Amino acid sequence: MNRMTIGLGAAVLALLSQGAVAGCGDVSRAQFEAAANTAAIETDSFGFGLPMWATMVDETGKVCHVYSTDSGAANTGAASGNKAWLGSRVISAQKANTANAFSLDGLAISTGAISVAVYPGGSLYGLQHSNPVDASRAYDGSPTNYGTTDDFLRNKRLGGVNVFGGGVPLYGSSGVKVGGLGASGDTSCRDHAFAYRMRIALGLNNQPNDDGLAFVAVPAALFQQPACGVNDPTVSAYNSGPTDFGAR
Repeated sequence: MNRMTIGLGAAVLALLSQGAVAGCGDVSRAQFEAAANTAAIETDSFGFGLPMWATMVDETGKVCHVYSTDSGAANTGAASGNKAWLGSRVISAQKANTANAFSLDGLAISTGAISVAVYPGGSLYGLQHSNPVDASRAYDGSPTNYGTTDDFLRNKRLGGVNVFGGGVPLYGSSGVKVGGLGASGDTSCRDHAFAYRMRIALGLNNQPNDDGLAFVAVPAALFQQPACGVNDPTVSAYNSGPTDFGAR
């Protein structure tokens, strides 16, 4: 093997390594917290207005950031579960993983979009039970680090599939998928609006199609999920502007 071959091999490995962590590298911790706080304030009128958990994964499913926000203020550490639903910490990671795992460069699928397909008799019935969360990676570590830069979920591929609103894929300026974002802590309709607004705040909303959801009484098609009935997001046309909460 000559030096040129070795050099090319090293270059390829370097490019692959860069691509594998594009999502994490594209968003700093400060940017992630700021976007989550913005989304919390923008969506506090929906659902019950509860504190929210948000998790981001890169395009390989590795967790980049975990954070909890209470109306724009940090809500982290062992007592974070006293305000925000503690179960939502892992659910937000599930949603991020699902949105990333089932979206492509040319097809954006938010988590609630496949809700109808997993009902009994649906073409994807049972999907929600596949790829279970790795409990050893979800619940180990010190609770004092929940939602912080030392949260035990970080840098792990947690897995999990979740099929109600709150997860959206992330797309960079070139339209390439760079990961997924999951939100949980309120009604699934508010969760979806939160994730949708947070993606916009991050500037990673260059998705190839409208992956907003229609909240209806009886879902009958993809991109429909059951209405929550408690201050559901305002319906708007797809525009990614201030009036777009991902509700169709």
